[in-house]
Amino acid sequence: MRVSRRAKELRAAGREILDLSAGEPDFPSPAVAVEAARQALADGFTRYTVAAGIPDLREALAERCHRLYGTPWRLANTLVTVGAKAALFQLFQVLVDAGDEVVYPSPAWVSFPAQIRFAGGRPVPVATHADDGFTVHADAVLAAVTDATRMILVNSPSNPTGGMIAEDDLRRVVAFAAERGIVVLSDETYDRFVYDGRRHASAAALAREHPDTVVLVGSFSKTYAMTGWRLGYALGPEALIGKTIDVQGHTTSNPTSFAMRGALAALTGAEDDVRHMIAEFERRRDVLVERLATLPGMSCRKPAGAFYAFPHVAGCYRDGRGSVAFAEHLLETAGVALVPGLDFGADDHVRISFACSRGEIEEATTRIEAVLRR
Repeated sequence: MRVSRRAKELRAAGREILDLSAGEPDFPSPAVAVEAARQALADGFTRYTVAAGIPDLREALAERCHRLYGTPWRLANTLVTVGAKAALFQLFQVLVDAGDEVVYPSPAWVSFPAQIRFAGGRPVPVATHADDGFTVHADAVLAAVTDATRMILVNSPSNPTGGMIAEDDLRRVVAFAAERGIVVLSDETYDRFVYDGRRHASAAALAREHPDTVVLVGSFSKTYAMTGWRLGYALGPEALIGKTIDVQGHTTSNPTSFAMRGALAALTGAEDDVRHMIAEFERRRDVLVERLATLPGMSCRKPAGAFYAFPHVAGCYRDGRGSVAFAEHLLETAGVALVPGLDFGADDHVRISFACSRGEIEEATTRIEAVLRR
């Protein structure tokens, strides 16, 4: 936020700032979603709905999971939320009490530890490493579990690293958790952003075998370029989802009515848009990583998923000042906005989004190179 505020100040002063910090696709929302929402507004579909979200969207989400993964989930197992962030927040409120531990791979999205602490819990980060692409390994995750562990949180592909968990490792984590009555919360916001022919391992595929263990969270924001629509969802055990609906009823109430009509249209009619976007993101990733490899002091492996590179940049630091000072320096001198790695749990790294044009990527890395070679 500090870097973001300064970027806005520089823009207001007339500076051209290239923003490689944004966690949102630069593609338009699908036309079918826009038209469905427009029609819903024209039809007067602007009143409250049930707190859990409109039934036809919930049923479509449950049907999609059943079709892809054979899940047992139905309407009562499904909740539409005001973004995936709200789904996570509400689930933490239901599941985590004072002193409970939540184990999760790190580097990790900045809101995970904050939301865990807000619920009274204790975040337990488990290190992943750049040398193997920040892959999540079951052995490391399970070694961190104690008698106080209430939840294991997995985010694959990961924000900020693009790291993933393999199917066998995920199965081991879920089976281990099921034996001990621990919930596995799988944040699959970036599930469609997988590259090089890799296969995304979804915890949903284990829900029939372990129905009381697996909870899935997802989002329309990334997959359908609908960030401002603020729609996410959660699927899991009926009793748990029911309690989470109760929490939502006392916080946001229902998500926006006409936005849910748009989301339903996207879910059922925007597959071509999604495939086009992801193919372009893979090309952008390749351009970015190739350019980063030429920059002095940086090293970066290709992320397996999501739309962020997470290069090691400690070799670029001046006087060991860290990622925040480095990001501020690039903003001031190169006019390029990046996200410091500090609050993700990795001060030797920065997060660079490739949710922008290839031209912007090339220009931004050219500017960075000019600064680093001075």
